[in-house]
Amino acid sequence: MKQKVFSMADRFTITNELEEPVAFIDGRTFSFGDKLTFTDVTGREVAYIEQKLMSWGPTYHIYRDGVLAAEVKKKLFSFTPTFTIGVIGSDDLAIEGDLWAHEYFFVRNGQAVATVSKAWWSVADTYGVEVLDAEDHILILASTVVIDLVAAHEAKH
Repeated sequence: MKQKVFSMADRFTITNELEEPVAFIDGRTFSFGDKLTFTDVTGREVAYIEQKLMSWGPTYHIYRDGVLAAEVKKKLFSFTPTFTIGVIGSDDLAIEGDLWAHEYFFVRNGQAVATVSKAWWSVADTYGVEVLDAEDHILILASTVVIDLVAAHEAKH
């Protein structure tokens, strides 16, 4: 997953192992809070990400087919960045690892189901994301984007 460097809005390109584009995430330029559309290569929306503005701590909702699929929330008052992902209709996910170094895992019921690792020597923010086949790849990728957005917002302040 790679973020475009020179863009007024948040824009990510998701590629496969062969560096071929398989999906895109585009943010709206002028909106209150973050609003991003996750599309496949044909332009079909597969998820929508929206920041919840009136919340205690950074909170984002991820929608699939217009229905709330998950809530990504950063815990406040923690010595290390901590996120939870409340997944509708499934067991929730926790994030473990070193979020400051962008090396972390998505964990469900004590088992790592996805791994995220940031490439340090690239011009744009580039992440390697490995997801178990049985997991919802779109939900994991959308949550990774949310964590990146929160980190970027906090770095500006």
